[in-house]
Amino acid sequence: MVACCGDRLTLACLCLAEPIRRAVVGAATTEDEGFELVLRHKPSLLICSSDLETGYGMNLLRRVKAELPTCQLLIVLVRETQAVVQEAMQAYADAVIFKSSLGTGKGDFVQALQTHSEGGVYLPEEIRQLGAAQAPNPNLPPLIEELTERELEVVAGVARGLTNQGIGSSLGISVETVKTHVVNAKDKLGAADRTQLAVMALLYGLIDPLG
Repeated sequence: MVACCGDRLTLACLCLAEPIRRAVVGAATTEDEGFELVLRHKPSLLICSSDLETGYGMNLLRRVKAELPTCQLLIVLVRETQAVVQEAMQAYADAVIFKSSLGTGKGDFVQALQTHSEGGVYLPEEIRQLGAAQAPNPNLPPLIEELTERELEVVAGVARGLTNQGIGSSLGISVETVKTHVVNAKDKLGAADRTQLAVMALLYGLIDPLG
């Protein structure tokens, strides 16, 4: 695990947090340093803040995603605006949380780590609300094919960070059926993975961010 944060105090707190302190193999405060650490250690997870001492957290996410697609990305946003949230989602961060939620008892950071360990996507409700499309985006390509009602229900579960088993339990269907719907939905949206699937569904306005 690599951590990259522009605020040195926050960086120290993240690296010393009980769930991850033994897993951290490198820490940095700049975009280039963070990228070098990722290339060197090839971690399963990068924790990054949007604001860095030099460089930009979103750029780091894009560079890492291009170079090491298997690395999951957790970004901590300093500003709580729709533009920043959508930028993080368009960079296909696997988990997005606000800095203001750290240490407030909401548990976003711990939940994000738990979801990461389960291979899921962590976009809490307030993030989904800000990131969801408010109107059709002319920059998005047309859908390859419309999703069925059941596929939309499954994708909504993915966006809430549920595992296939959790989605199956909530909808009363088997895990294998969930997997089939996920694959079909990914094909229809042209999504490479669960993160892209959730993000694209929100950006297209296909699912309720509250649901």
